[in-house]
Amino acid sequence: MPEDFQRLKILIVLPMYGGSLPVGRSCAQALKKQGHLVEVFEAPGFYSSFTALKELRVSSVSLEQLENSFLQVVSNAVLAKVDFFEPDLVLSLAQAPLSRQALRKLRGDKVPTAMWFVEDFQVFTYWQAFAPYYDIFAVIQKEPFFSQLKSIGVENYLYLPMAADPDFHCPVNLSPVDQKKWGSDLSFMGAGYPNRRRAFKELTHYDFKIWGSEWQGDTVLAPYLQLQGRRITAEECVKIFNASKINLNLHSSVQGDKEVQPGDFVNPRTFELASCAAFQLVDERTLMPELFDQDELITFTDMNDLKEKIDYFLSNPEKRISLGQKARDRVIQDHTYDRRMRELIDFAVSRKGIQTRQAQYTVFDELPKDLKNELENLLSELGLSKHVSFEDLVHYVRQEKGQLSSLETAILFLDEWRKQYKKN
Repeated sequence: MPEDFQRLKILIVLPMYGGSLPVGRSCAQALKKQGHLVEVFEAPGFYSSFTALKELRVSSVSLEQLENSFLQVVSNAVLAKVDFFEPDLVLSLAQAPLSRQALRKLRGDKVPTAMWFVEDFQVFTYWQAFAPYYDIFAVIQKEPFFSQLKSIGVENYLYLPMAADPDFHCPVNLSPVDQKKWGSDLSFMGAGYPNRRRAFKELTHYDFKIWGSEWQGDTVLAPYLQLQGRRITAEECVKIFNASKINLNLHSSVQGDKEVQPGDFVNPRTFELASCAAFQLVDERTLMPELFDQDELITFTDMNDLKEKIDYFLSNPEKRISLGQKARDRVIQDHTYDRRMRELIDFAVSRKGIQTRQAQYTVFDELPKDLKNELENLLSELGLSKHVSFEDLVHYVRQEKGQLSSLETAILFLDEWRKQYKKN
């Protein structure tokens, strides 16, 4: 175990739904692999009850009151989890159900908090009410967001762009059946924002497939919409990315007057496609040059530029393959969730003086060497680092459901034996 390794107890608060939900799960996985003791507050478990409120035949005023009361209950559940787990840091993702009242209590109890605000600050403006109550506020944009955060008293802000998980977002070999189902010359995976609806009407002469939700009511694009416009799982996304010759990546805009809108932040799809070594054409973003080089990603400025590049790269498969591999190499080097979480934790520790704890014994110190291979497989299944302490491994094994393996049984038996030995 590295002498400089230090671990934290981290509680991750997921949103009930939305795009930051898979981001939160990736953060948890990365932190666990780094050796931190991680608990996840599963807010999605409350989502069905929250949406059920909308089925009530009540006034809009009553519905708003009920929804606010419900969210306060969920927020109190987070506080109860904090009391039980006693984390060194509470990390929330955008839209996490933590009220200002709960954040004030955590600050009063000296429990450090952080949020990764993985949304456009100009569209989702609720940050103005919540950012001052977080100790650390990580964002995917720079100026003028930095200045606006500072103007409301936020000092500990951090630019933390999106990322990917190269072990999940990776090249895959598809069967002929899957290739036919998920593949096309041109594809897009995402929601039907106004600018995308307008842009894609100009691309209907291609072998084009549209995947994702919120495309209802568009008769022109309806023949290109796949799977009746249902939500696409993360596993299906990887298949689409790998099967498509060209993946379109047009950032969303609620304004439909112009297909390609100017913007700064780089969306998660950019990193996920790159991590899959999948070829993509993405609209220009002001923050893109510091994330990817021109020989790693190809950008477009308007629809004419896009169509010219579609035609060119459909005719040059070897260039698509080369660019895709370079993009994946860049993600592995610079844009993983592992790297992002290290940056966030280092920032939080330096700014808030969080007391990290040195793990005295790893699980490999405690268990016989002849169990090494079996133990490594178990750690991989649990998403844990080889540097995890024996105590932390016990914690995760106790959370597992279903029948225990012989190794898991031995671990729990050894833990009970150690407790009895210490008593005597």
